Amino acid sequence: MDLSEMSVRAVAVGEEPRFRSLLQEHHYLGALPTMGETVRYVVHRHERWLALAVFSAPALKCGPRDGWIGWDRGVRFHRLHLVSNNSRFLILPGGPRNLGSRALALCARRLWPARFGHELLLLETCVDPARFHGTVYRAANWIEAGLTRGFGRAGKGYREHAEPKRVFLLPLCRDARARLRNAHLEPDLQKGVPKVTLSTEQMTSMPAFFKDPRRVAGRRHALSASPLRRRCPAPAATRRSAKGSTTSPPRSWRGSACASGTGPASRRAGR
Repeated sequence: MDLSEMSVRAVAVGEEPRFRSLLQEHHYLGALPTMGETVRYVVHRHERWLALAVFSAPALKCGPRDGWIGWDRGVRFHRLHLVSNNSRFLILPGGPRNLGSRALALCARRLWPARFGHELLLLETCVDPARFHGTVYRAANWIEAGLTRGFGRAGKGYREHAEPKRVFLLPLCRDARARLRNAHLEPDLQKGVPKVTLSTEQMTSMPAFFKDPRRVAGRRHALSASPLRRRCPAPAATRRSAKGSTTSPPRSWRGSACASGTGPASRRAGR
């Protein structure tokens, strides 16, 4: 079979049942539910299906990948949409030799659908070393980044399954690593509503643009006062009024040991 005649395309909506059925029948992990931004590809020759591939949301945490990129926790959260996980790859029975690396190369060159509104910079995948050696990924120029620690998602947390996976990465451009760890993300790579960044001067001038929400009695304290003073004002019995007279203690204090002078402190004072 002439591999140059192969091509790749996204699976149509009407073809998804067939796609899922083939994965469920021939892939050891079975079919995969949709997770985040997901694209399903079929590699074919003259409409004969030869291989299937699924690209979906990346792993939230992956030590080998994060170490290769140089991500810290804060940067990773805002860059994950630029990474896609090859969560399923299946060569259908009866396919020609050397089909795997050719199929992966075709999928990597395939443009990311415009409906997601951003490009991709990196592909990742995990290979079970107990079953595979990752030869197909190496032949397609993927980089082996290391082994996972053997944990998997379980509900809202993680559980140890003691089955570390080999992590393979494929940068989709020459400077993918530098762009992924750059402190300032390029505007065309951003997702969602742009976040406003303020300078120190702009932040210190913000009080001038907002109305003081405090009542009149509290406005005599400057906003620059320490947080402890603002949160813990002196008791009402010790505060002075504007005329200099001491205000009466609160109703809840009247008749108490402190207000009547019968408490321990009053007895020690000889009252």
